[in-house]
Amino acid sequence: MATFTTSDGLNLFYTDEGSGLPLLCLPGLTRTTEDFQYVTPHLPPCRLIKMDYRGRGQSDVDPNWQNYTLPVEIRDVIELMDHLSLPACAILGTSRGGLNGMGLAAAAPERVLGVALNDVGPELDPEGLAGIMVYLGRNPTARSHSEAAMALPYVLKGFANVPPERWMQEAQTHFVQTPEGLSITYDPHLRDAVEAGGDVPDLWPYFDALAGKPTCLIRGAGSDLLSAATAQKMQDRRPDMIYAEVPDRGHVPFLDEPEAVAALAAWMEKMQ
Repeated sequence: MATFTTSDGLNLFYTDEGSGLPLLCLPGLTRTTEDFQYVTPHLPPCRLIKMDYRGRGQSDVDPNWQNYTLPVEIRDVIELMDHLSLPACAILGTSRGGLNGMGLAAAAPERVLGVALNDVGPELDPEGLAGIMVYLGRNPTARSHSEAAMALPYVLKGFANVPPERWMQEAQTHFVQTPEGLSITYDPHLRDAVEAGGDVPDLWPYFDALAGKPTCLIRGAGSDLLSAATAQKMQDRRPDMIYAEVPDRGHVPFLDEPEAVAALAAWMEKMQ
């Protein structure tokens, strides 16, 4: 198991395989490196790096939950890149990971080759944010992976035509079976950090920091976090941005859909 030690003493998990264009995958708010299990076989050859944020997956829990913030996570990303002696890399960010990618481009533009955003942008729909707070930091009521797999199509809005085996895989990825039922794969105090964070700041300057860098946006057609209107504003601001809308997907696309695979390949081609 590969880990590196942050400047404040936490051991964070990462994977690093392949060669070529360094592509760093940053997962969603409550998710792990497994966010990218579906897209991995479909990516062009590259040096593929994935990371669990502090308090998630196989990384250490932070005893100070106030550190579960974008600035600290961006610092962790930079420290991972330093650990791997990477002067710069491309970022594929799912939801929270996309916010971290934009933030990194604003804080240290020389470290970013380009950013692909999976269903996230500078404006976050209040409906989607409210939906996240329903489950954030709480174990599911489902008692088994089978129960969770049956519930997910009803809990997650905007999804259709997803085979049952994919929902089972999702349940097994995001929940751990215990004698008491299912458990989340992250520190429950993440909820406290989000609640303490207050209103979302103006993120458009972070998106604008991507100017001049290859940028890609993938949106689930049924997303309740990234509205069609916001996606259009992003395209208006960046006409050169590669854009794909994935039908039958909400927040977030799995990234192995044909539309997503094609968009990511075109984006990576720009950095070769």
